[in-house]
Amino acid sequence: MIFSSLFFLMIFLPVLLLIYCIVPEKARNVILLIASLFFYAFGEPKYVLVMLGSIIFNYVMGLLIHGSKYPKLFLILTVVGNIFVLSLFKYTDFLAVNLNKIPGIRVPMLGLALPIGISFYTFQTMSYCIDVYRGKVKCQNNIIKFALYVTMFPQLIAGPIVRYADIEQELDNRKLDLNSLHFGAERFLIGLGKKVLLANEFGKLYDTMIAEGPLNLLTAFIAAVAFTLQIYFDFSGYSDMAIGLGRIFGFHFMENFRYPYEAKSITEFWNRWHISLSTWFKEYVYIPLGGNRKGVRRQVINLFIVWALTGIWHGAGFNFLLWGLYYFLILIIEKFVLLKYMEKWPGFVRHIYSLIIILFGWVIFASDEWPTFVSFVRGFFVPSTGFWSSMGIYELTTHLIILAIGIIGSTRLPMIAYEKLFKIKDNDIENGRSAVAVVSADIYLLIVLLLCIATLVGDSYNPFLYFRF
Repeated sequence: MIFSSLFFLMIFLPVLLLIYCIVPEKARNVILLIASLFFYAFGEPKYVLVMLGSIIFNYVMGLLIHGSKYPKLFLILTVVGNIFVLSLFKYTDFLAVNLNKIPGIRVPMLGLALPIGISFYTFQTMSYCIDVYRGKVKCQNNIIKFALYVTMFPQLIAGPIVRYADIEQELDNRKLDLNSLHFGAERFLIGLGKKVLLANEFGKLYDTMIAEGPLNLLTAFIAAVAFTLQIYFDFSGYSDMAIGLGRIFGFHFMENFRYPYEAKSITEFWNRWHISLSTWFKEYVYIPLGGNRKGVRRQVINLFIVWALTGIWHGAGFNFLLWGLYYFLILIIEKFVLLKYMEKWPGFVRHIYSLIIILFGWVIFASDEWPTFVSFVRGFFVPSTGFWSSMGIYELTTHLIILAIGIIGSTRLPMIAYEKLFKIKDNDIENGRSAVAVVSADIYLLIVLLLCIATLVGDSYNPFLYFRF
């Protein structure tokens, strides 16, 4: 089940909200846990067992880390166990396929499907156990509360990656009030509009460009821009919906995107894109490895490890590893060579530089098959493929308006206009507005909801990119 499905919007969420509002406060954790397990099982029931196994394993390990004489030993067992399960499902067949290309080697394929969201909830459970070991959070003795932390459906499928410390108090004490309900609904509908009205359109454009055959300069550029916009609106829209749903049920999730395409360096881009993942790798990999405290050589090695892991975390494919190493090289060059010169560049030059690097990064990321990557490279760099085609010109002219909307929509300009139009102060959409401004915003968002429902009814194209990660 995904948020942008009619079943979720018309049945699951309204029924859950009704039940959640009428049951006693003490029963709300149980209701939300049951609903989250149903949400997950709706798509792939057999893999609920994998999730339940992860919950029990990490719950017990948390108790052992907290209460035993050998906490470090149990922490090591926790990390090894989690990585083993994640690798078993995510990377085993990928390794088998590539090993079988070596003459004389025949490794059997397991044929295991990737459980949805396993990368996210595995990182969450590991961060909990590590924080218990560090003494940053108290060990959770109540398995219902711990299971709710792991399975909570708003952030289960695609994050943001929620650390236990962020919601530890809210598992015990949270309130259901009209301000939170209103804020959550508003944030959810903004994200839904991003996903259904924008991301899906850019996804269709990208698929059309790739399906038409060899790319030339124009079609390669359109395809790259389309994917760049698709992945932003797809993922940031989902994060908006997750944050909104979390607030409806009384939880505060961290922001996951801060207009990353406005960045004027790649370092800044990664401080704005998928913030919860960058924070996780920084706190649980980079700093424990020594960070930048042990000299330049060790720092470079640590960055290499982090970016290689970041790449393969996204999926079992050489394109993801190459994408991670691509950013490793760019960041090393930027940090040790370009940084002192970039400060003198005009702001628009730094912005264009960043966008070019980001655009080519998404080309690598999107090229899950070698012919796709080759087609992009030829289109961009081999003049014999041509500079344009009639099909490219047609797609550009027919999609010019939606592309312009997407480019502007990926900046903070629409939010500035939204805040001014509906009298929001300092990005606070809970307080400080007149009744007229609130009603006006609600009417606008109701129109967005109706447009999304109409689009979903009339169009079966509704992919979600981060399902495969």
